[in-house]
Amino acid sequence: MSDAVIYEAGEDGIVLLTLNRPEIRNPISDPEMVEALIGALARLEADDTARVAILTGAGKGFSSGGNIREMKPGGNLNAGTPVATRLSYKRGIQRLPLAFAALEVPVIAAVNGAAIGAGCDLACMCDLRIAAESAVFAESFVKLGLIAGDGGSWFLPRLVGWSKAAEMALTGDSIDAAEALAFGLVSQVVPGEELVASARALALRIAANPPHAVRMTKRLLWEGRRSDLAPLLEMAAAMQATAHTTDDHAEAVDAFLAKRAPSFRGT
Repeated sequence: MSDAVIYEAGEDGIVLLTLNRPEIRNPISDPEMVEALIGALARLEADDTARVAILTGAGKGFSSGGNIREMKPGGNLNAGTPVATRLSYKRGIQRLPLAFAALEVPVIAAVNGAAIGAGCDLACMCDLRIAAESAVFAESFVKLGLIAGDGGSWFLPRLVGWSKAAEMALTGDSIDAAEALAFGLVSQVVPGEELVASARALALRIAANPPHAVRMTKRLLWEGRRSDLAPLLEMAAAMQATAHTTDDHAEAVDAFLAKRAPSFRGT
């Protein structure tokens, strides 16, 4: 079988990650996909030349979420007993939201088609989302008599607000790309043939900034989702003290005062 996740690093610091199980619409619950994604994120975090990543799906869909074939008793999503199933989730798909939360490299989801159930949640784990006009999103767990076991009930309300998140989760109904844009689930909707190019253009806008400042900014944004103001300010002060010592900060100030374009080196 080909690699479950294709990792393509560009010289511009942009990394393209492609879910590569198109024959079954790129489910993310199978152990090989979980391991491949965890490995790709670890590689991304360890690469000091990586500035931004783009996550997309091979074929017509972004991700079908959980592999329904594995939901029968004995499958990796229904291990036969409650105790075994709990451990299966903790050791399997639940590692993904924790890995995305720990990652400091920004990730853009380029949603090329259906993002269903855990596939919708995977898009929500990313920092930004761009959708093809053909994309659809569904927090569809209730349709299968299930709940979001991968953190969807944490991510979705923070992106679209309580009311819309409740509507999506309690009905399980899908929304199209235009509605996703209206509710802030995605920041752009583009023709399908322009999706990766549009994601890359956004990635380059991010990558043009000093990488240490970008990584720390992402960390503060994530902490702001779950932290009170006072500890967040303490963390921001420590990070700002670090940022003031970087060569890139000095270069940015000098370039601004000299009215020239800055040249950042990641130091």
